[in-house]
Amino acid sequence: MTSFPVTALALFLSVVVACADAAPPSYPAVQLLSADKTVVGETIRYPSGDARVTASIVTLAPGGRTIAHRHGVPMFAYILDGELTVDYGDKGKRVYRAGDALMEAMAVTHAGVNTGTVPVRILAVYMGAAGASDVIADR
Repeated sequence: MTSFPVTALALFLSVVVACADAAPPSYPAVQLLSADKTVVGETIRYPSGDARVTASIVTLAPGGRTIAHRHGVPMFAYILDGELTVDYGDKGKRVYRAGDALMEAMAVTHAGVNTGTVPVRILAVYMGAAGASDVIADR
């Protein structure tokens, strides 16, 4: 005859195994982006070294401009508020609005301007490495 603790353990383990095979718990999740290329078609490449992720909220007033720049690391951007027009030179211009998600250009110099009537707020997440430059100013 099996003792109670062994029977209880067997029951517990059968529940754990059954739960492991069950679907994950359901909760709201909306995918914002899945990409292997930047907005201008560059293959996303990660720098070598110790990983470092940096997240910032960039805010530009109406008419405000960024400097001309590139990125030394992949950068995910999500437009929280407003409208931003980014000029990628010979790769064209793109307009991003609240709710847009993108993998920003890396090697292509670009500059943005808030072409809307309210401040643009951008969540910028740099997926880099210690010592790598998130933003590289171009002249």
